[in-house]
Amino acid sequence: MVLVFLSVLLVAAGGIWFAYSGKATTAAAQADKTTASTGDSSGTEILLGLAQTAISEKHLVAPMGSNAYEFYLSVLQLDPNNQTALDHLRSLLADATTEVERAINENDLNEAQRELALLREFDSSNYTLALLGGKLDAARQLMVRQDEERAAIIQAERSSSANGAQ
Repeated sequence: MVLVFLSVLLVAAGGIWFAYSGKATTAAAQADKTTASTGDSSGTEILLGLAQTAISEKHLVAPMGSNAYEFYLSVLQLDPNNQTALDHLRSLLADATTEVERAINENDLNEAQRELALLREFDSSNYTLALLGGKLDAARQLMVRQDEERAAIIQAERSSSANGAQ
């Protein structure tokens, strides 16, 4: 009789342990899912906050690695349908294109190229960006011609000084 009682007690304890460990595993799995989803949204929230800070500091497309466009594009990598990021990218496009044009006008062509590529990541078919791409190409060609003219002048000066020395 004692043996039967101990067997029943052992089975009951095993059942309780099994039920508890199953609930604990389920609770742990749900906690992991909650943490993972909170982590994603927290990451998104952090990036949105960084983007807002960049906007307030007038860092729309520059400096590289710390500007609103890069932060918003990072949000879209985490959540491609994030309406906040999409709306802000659309609303900032006109001001951002002005920044690209300023860089082109200042002959900072490598920076203009980087900024233009950043904007094209968001909207590759934008007409204004296509125009800026044409302006950037023209500025590069002009710079090449100016460099060639300077080289020709230097070559001519060297030739004339070499001829004068003889």
